[in-house]
Amino acid sequence: MSDVTVVGSGPSGVHFALTLLRKGVSVHMVDAGREGSPPLNPSADFVALRDALEDPVAYFLGEDLYGLALPGAEGEFYGFPPQKRFVFERPPDQREVGEGFEPLGSWARGGLARAWTAGVYPFNDEELAPFPFGFEDLEPFYAEVATRIGVTGARDDLGPFMPWHEGVTEPLELDDQSRVLLARYEKVRARLRRRYRCHVGRSRIAVLAAPRDGREACAYLGRCLWGCPIGALYTPDLTLAECRRYDGFRYEGDTLALGFRFDEARRVRALRVRPLEGGAEREVPVATLALAAGTLATARLFLASWREGIGPGAELTGLMDNRQVLVPFVNVGRIGRRYEARSYQYHQLCLGLEADSPREYVHGQITTLTTAQAHPILASMPLDTRTAAFVFRNTRAGLGLVNLNFHDSRRETCSVSLDASDGREETAALRTRYVPPSDEPARLRDALGRVRRSLRALGCLVAPGATHVRPMGASVHYAGTLPMSREARPFTVTSRGRSHDFENLFIVDGSTFPFLPAKNITFTLMANAVRIAREAF
Repeated sequence: MSDVTVVGSGPSGVHFALTLLRKGVSVHMVDAGREGSPPLNPSADFVALRDALEDPVAYFLGEDLYGLALPGAEGEFYGFPPQKRFVFERPPDQREVGEGFEPLGSWARGGLARAWTAGVYPFNDEELAPFPFGFEDLEPFYAEVATRIGVTGARDDLGPFMPWHEGVTEPLELDDQSRVLLARYEKVRARLRRRYRCHVGRSRIAVLAAPRDGREACAYLGRCLWGCPIGALYTPDLTLAECRRYDGFRYEGDTLALGFRFDEARRVRALRVRPLEGGAEREVPVATLALAAGTLATARLFLASWREGIGPGAELTGLMDNRQVLVPFVNVGRIGRRYEARSYQYHQLCLGLEADSPREYVHGQITTLTTAQAHPILASMPLDTRTAAFVFRNTRAGLGLVNLNFHDSRRETCSVSLDASDGREETAALRTRYVPPSDEPARLRDALGRVRRSLRALGCLVAPGATHVRPMGASVHYAGTLPMSREARPFTVTSRGRSHDFENLFIVDGSTFPFLPAKNITFTLMANAVRIAREAF
């Protein structure tokens, strides 16, 4: 029996496990572990790959046209390509029902972060005020994770919102569109900061600007959306591979965790598992159990175990997610220019909007649309297909997208529970319920107005009606259902992730966050998992 059994190979799980292994603690990781196909022609850039493929349509859109967005269809401006399909494939008995919430889960090796855009944004002291620790406590772990995964960034106007820590290296080369926007910002920054409380700077991204530890540096292939073929963009499966080099690590993939059994003293004794694709259930004895499966999967495991050992009816309140709003724009000065396909594809710039309360800061990622799939953008235009294609070809070099993120707080009206009302006890559906805060419409209007005016000052225009408010659940920044608490209360954990309900159970993913800032949380998930492994074991 290993010292610690970890469920899940996402960002929290792998960094928690690696930290324990480096301390000499043995780890058994149980993971669904779906995997995709290896990348084709890893050294080829987007254009070279397209031209070399015998059937580029099948590669970029899928043989069943999975990646196709049809004209008139409502949805995102760009979605996940066929190569990322495995990230979201759900076992048939893992049923989910959402009320005001569209849940996304992953059973992939590396979790949902196999499809992330690599934004790494530390929380500051104001954002950590609801937590039982501050930035000074977490900073060493941010630095450790940054050193492990490779983070690029710069000290600039976003510093007040993204505190500096060690381990950050020089940023990537900017693409042409981002270079023009940043140069324009330097000329109008005083006006943007004074009138709109808007700050622009470099993104911090988990992408290597120089080779490290056997990984290649970013080669600007323009293939990020389909999965970095050379490992420059960090994903958790890279850390999993490092864990597997330790003698004290045992990885059990293709295995679905169903719940845990505990005794009368509420000590966890075993983990219930079965093969991912179906088969007989069995029990894995555990000494200490750590759930790192992601907020919704961890909730399912916790609730299923509670239901079996104590009784039905439990509900985990406080579910949080970042509301996201997509704001497409065109840089007027770049209309008609040639676009450069060979570039880093995701966001290289960010904008930050100050708020009256520092916790209500609004964070925006600015992505320039270069080699992103064009057809979803064409489909969103209020034009016929031929005209939309003409407009797109002539504006592509100036197209961009701001992805605005808004903070969220724990509320009783947002929850996760199990629903077996159809009598299917063994495969009860995970029911998510979400009610937005009453002030959300006013906050969105204020932020969108300031972003439009700021973009105009940067020489960009937002087409009327083009803004898209994403449904709750779309950002997959889920948190808050088993929060850290200074007091021992049911369905909470200590500052070091130990459950107040079960003495040898640890929760090391976003379930424990008592507040959700307007930022991608993956970096803080990793840093907090390292902190727990360092301090609690």
